[in-house]
Amino acid sequence: MSEPSQQPSASKPVGDAEVARKAGRGGLAITSAKVYFILLGLVQQIALPRVLGLGGYGALSSALSIASIAYNPVVTTGIQGVSRAVSASSDGEQPAVVRRLLGVHAVVSLLLAAGFFLLSEPLGRWTGAPHIVPALRILSGVMFFYSVYSPLIGVLNGKKQFLRQAGLDILAATLRTAGLIGGGYALAKSSGSGVEGSAVGFVVASSIVFTVALLWVGLGRRGSGGTTVRQHLVFVGPLLVGQILLNLLLQADLTLLRAFASESASATGQALEAADPLVGAYRATQLFCFLPYQLLISVTFILFPLLAKAHHDGDREAVARYVRTGIRLALVLAGLMVSVTSGLSGPLLRLVFPAEAAELGTESMQILTLGFGAFAIFGIFTTVLNSLEHERKSALVTATAFALVVVLCFALVRGAPFDKTLLMRTALSTTAGLALATTVAAVLVRRSAGALVSALSLGRVLLAIALAIAVGRQFPSAGKVMTLALSALVAGVYVAVLLVTRELGKADLASVMVVVRRRRG
Repeated sequence: MSEPSQQPSASKPVGDAEVARKAGRGGLAITSAKVYFILLGLVQQIALPRVLGLGGYGALSSALSIASIAYNPVVTTGIQGVSRAVSASSDGEQPAVVRRLLGVHAVVSLLLAAGFFLLSEPLGRWTGAPHIVPALRILSGVMFFYSVYSPLIGVLNGKKQFLRQAGLDILAATLRTAGLIGGGYALAKSSGSGVEGSAVGFVVASSIVFTVALLWVGLGRRGSGGTTVRQHLVFVGPLLVGQILLNLLLQADLTLLRAFASESASATGQALEAADPLVGAYRATQLFCFLPYQLLISVTFILFPLLAKAHHDGDREAVARYVRTGIRLALVLAGLMVSVTSGLSGPLLRLVFPAEAAELGTESMQILTLGFGAFAIFGIFTTVLNSLEHERKSALVTATAFALVVVLCFALVRGAPFDKTLLMRTALSTTAGLALATTVAAVLVRRSAGALVSALSLGRVLLAIALAIAVGRQFPSAGKVMTLALSALVAGVYVAVLLVTRELGKADLASVMVVVRRRRG
């Protein structure tokens, strides 16, 4: 999308339409894969509480949350770092760059997997969940396979082979869901170890998708030229730090809730496992709260190589144009999802999860959806900073966000009563921290890129969100069939407000047509 006040200009470079068309089609492919991923995630989250129980679901969620702090930074860094190296190399240099960098990431994968296995026991004790240590140890296998899988995806991204990348995304999502549910069901029935069974299924799934990716992409070949190992490490070092901080931020609320809920349970004379249902209910709310961030990852996959190339070429006009377009698109999409998930929190939870999850989590979800809507935009901002080689700024603002969430959680959550008050205070702390950090990130992007979404666009989107949420909150007890209809109604109110205020218009339709129509001649 473009700014509503701007019409396509004949002064733009001739290649702009082709760039927009290719990027847009790639974006549609990856977005489709992410939508599929989200739908499979919905199936997964519906099935797991029923296979494992809400308590087992909470225990598994804690294990996956801790594990993701370790493997997600390496995965994202591998994709972005290798993508940058491949896209900056000539066609003749690319096979040598691929072989060189895959070797580096293979060594990192082994070290990460071994380190996580050794640290599993102290991590379980620190979070007040020693009963998840076996699952954590099993998940060290995921560390290895995901970490060697990610640079292969980076190769495809750097070559702008977005359709292949989307295909692997779909395969990975399918296998992961099947592994978590199938493994959990098998061991829950045979030995009562459903949490460990899900972890084993995840490892098996990750090994299969790695094998397929390796066969598809290949190992490259020996040669010279292109990005060196030193240049790669110099780039990915600060990026890795930023990603570690980002994933600490992503999992801070759930992990701290686990620790504080265990403390509260112990203080009331209950077993540490009594905290599992509260953690499970909070994780249930995150299923919906993470939707904007998950979907907008597709925007970052397209935006990163475009911005990196424009920055490398010194084209500040293109940088500013990509930033304005990408942020506005992200803002409109995030607003649509937040309107529905915040306005219909209770009905959506009851649609998917057992009644206990909705009883515990509705109020916290109404708050947390707003915070993670801001976080989705925060992710776009950090991608812009990384693309423009401001990795240190990106890391600094992410560290700031993490510190804000942690400090607020310690101040507001620790010592709270052992009930849903823990969830509400965690949601409030997280939302406040993310909103403040997103504001700081916006300032940094404006200074670095010379562009940002207009204040008028921001105001229109916020107005549409507020009105749509107000409509949704009028139906707190809707049944399952009515919830689906109301979701469409709330989304329709949001879009209608944007149309009436002229935030969406003919320029947006023209942008979409550039993407979907075939090039003439």
